[in-house]
Amino acid sequence: MKPEETLDHNIKVAWHAISRAYGQQAARVGLTTSIGFVLLNIDPGIGTPTTKIAPKLGLEARSLTRLLSSMEEKGLIFRVPDEVDRRSVRIRLTEKGLHERESSRRTVLHFNRVVQAAIDPQDLLAFFRVCHQITKMVEQKKIFPADFGDRLETRTTE
Repeated sequence: MKPEETLDHNIKVAWHAISRAYGQQAARVGLTTSIGFVLLNIDPGIGTPTTKIAPKLGLEARSLTRLLSSMEEKGLIFRVPDEVDRRSVRIRLTEKGLHERESSRRTVLHFNRVVQAAIDPQDLLAFFRVCHQITKMVEQKKIFPADFGDRLETRTTE
């Protein structure tokens, strides 16, 4: 099977193209795609607990910590103890963070409008259904069950 005939190759190529396009837009204002996505996942009114951000973005806690530190240095966010759970930290947006969040939001909306105008609505619905099904299969370990690696090793030693 050629790489271009595999699902993962096509998803990866498309995501890299999208990520590069977003990255170019973000770089124009001194940000990154990752910072833009974090900004979009922080509640502009009350902030968001740090524990809620990483899972939304599929990031490891360690990577998020570095990213949040960078955002704090850039004056986009600040950390405050959570009023309900003092052990937890809530991330809040500064005025600059609110401005850049809005800019990120407009960029994402523009991307979606352009794509939606160019692609048949039925094709987009099918795309969303397929993405949802693949994600669900991966999360439910239907593609790579816990013993998958053991089965591979058994096949290669036979």
